[in-house]
Amino acid sequence: MKRRYVWFWVGISLPLIALLMSFWSASFASSIVQVRTQRWLEVRQVIGQVLFQQGQRSQPARSGMRLQSVGDGIVTGSRSQSVLAADDGIGFIDVAEDTLVRVQQLQRLPDGGHVTRLFVERGQVSLRIRRFTHRSSELEIQTPAGWSGVRGTEFGLTVQPDGKTGVATRSGAVVARAQGRSVSLRGGFQSLIIPGEPPTPPRPLTTDARLQLNYLAAVDRQTARIEGQIDPVNLLLIADVPQVVDRDGRFQVTVAMLPNRRISAVVITPLGNRQSYELAVPAL
Repeated sequence: MKRRYVWFWVGISLPLIALLMSFWSASFASSIVQVRTQRWLEVRQVIGQVLFQQGQRSQPARSGMRLQSVGDGIVTGSRSQSVLAADDGIGFIDVAEDTLVRVQQLQRLPDGGHVTRLFVERGQVSLRIRRFTHRSSELEIQTPAGWSGVRGTEFGLTVQPDGKTGVATRSGAVVARAQGRSVSLRGGFQSLIIPGEPPTPPRPLTTDARLQLNYLAAVDRQTARIEGQIDPVNLLLIADVPQVVDRDGRFQVTVAMLPNRRISAVVITPLGNRQSYELAVPAL
């Protein structure tokens, strides 16, 4: 039977309010401790600027730190990366530059199964997950566009600043779902998930991190206009800033250029393949 809750105001004394608040706070704190003691993800490698976030606190990440509570996260800076390992030995999560990963659920089920759910708000992650031996174990990755679930595979995903998500599978199988629809991506296939839309049909995997440049010109002495196209499942960084591309991978952006009239660009595939470019802006 569905429970219905009715909130109402009654006249009670301040000491009683304080007592009730104290009891509630203790109970809430106890529930948090309970979550923290179940399972964890451990930081195994840190390269560059990586932050460990716990609640409202942030500090430089170090090997051995553990993400244990809902909301704990890892944030990588420009040209930085990290590697996370699961406590049950199921595999590793490679976290690329300009990426934010948070814990949504780390649970040990009564029957011995393990549930791991993470949220990738932006950036790129690659996962190397062994095949699960327990039928109730599961691992899911949520992004602003949808979910990807696995039971043993090598796969990765990219998340653009507007939430568009590219999912690709190297081996095994991944189920991508959004808007009530799912697609199965076996090894060698990829899909794009646009927020508010179901995943696109699977198409053959491309490891192409090519940047097709259609237009490059100076706007003034400090900025330049760039137009081009990439595979829409890939992630594009220009001058170390993640960019939004449309459903066909096209983009237009005006950015600052260095005194030598150079602009850096990086294309990253869902599986973590990375191609760097140095764009030379013609003189006015």
